[in-house]
Amino acid sequence: MSIPNQLQRVIEEFEAAPGSLRLPLLLEYSEKVPPLPEHLADNHDEMEQVHECQTPFFLAEEIDDGGRVTLYFDAPPEAPTTRGFAGVLLEGLNGLRAEEILAVPDDFYTRMKLHEVISPLRLRGIGAILFRLKRRLRERVGAGA
Repeated sequence: MSIPNQLQRVIEEFEAAPGSLRLPLLLEYSEKVPPLPEHLADNHDEMEQVHECQTPFFLAEEIDDGGRVTLYFDAPPEAPTTRGFAGVLLEGLNGLRAEEILAVPDDFYTRMKLHEVISPLRLRGIGAILFRLKRRLRERVGAGA
């Protein structure tokens, strides 16, 4: 298991932040989640819903010919902590190769000390997002995507 450099920078940013600033920092990452592209915007059928999240959360990925992954997330603006984690994943994983994402430890976010600022139920949702993303990538890479 390894952590890509771009994700390591995000983790270190959270590790260095005082506890009182971790939640505001996570909320800043919620603003980094762009709107869905047109082909997914009104088509959640092409995305996977992460039912473990307390709010409707959908994800999708595309793998280009070079094996690079583009991530897409959809969560309502009124769910800023969930959107914040989506922003963390976008910042830390978007554009990497599928194998690099699959090598990320499933609990990497524990190093970000998020357990100090968000509930265990939300942490469960965060873990489920990464789990489902990795499962989808395994299926695609195994299928020769």
